[in-house]
Amino acid sequence: MTRLHGLPPVIGPQTRLLVLGSFPGVASLRSQRYYGHPQNQFWRLLETLWNQPWGEATYEERLDVVRARGLGIWDVYASCEREGSLDSAIRHATLNDFAWVQSQCPRLQAIAHNGGESFRHARHTQALGLPVYRLPSTSPANASWSFERKLAAWREVLEATGLID
Repeated sequence: MTRLHGLPPVIGPQTRLLVLGSFPGVASLRSQRYYGHPQNQFWRLLETLWNQPWGEATYEERLDVVRARGLGIWDVYASCEREGSLDSAIRHATLNDFAWVQSQCPRLQAIAHNGGESFRHARHTQALGLPVYRLPSTSPANASWSFERKLAAWREVLEATGLID
């Protein structure tokens, strides 16, 4: 099985909330874009919460908005072995360096885990001494949660960290 490597963090000096997924899916790795699967609801949630119509915005333009609003994006795993995109298929994973990212983000206030697989590593992020939240996965595999239910959970965390006007 081939070893896969994740994407670099989307962070900056304004980052106040870091959202951690588990590991990019096949579509995201192929496009080198976070939440690249067209049915992943991550970008739609932010569009709704921030009243930020993405329209024809490029991926880089989206990342500029994300950074400016104080949101960081990364994953718990730096690399792993996996066939397909399901978290349950992840094998031999290596964790990212969360202390490093904290050192790069002086305004970091909280960590939010996007989904259960990411949240399995909350003990590592809690060691940073920041509030840690569990968010429902935005993945299309999390079909048991409606968009409205996910929206409410994401709204609560973004409000608590001052990322919603």
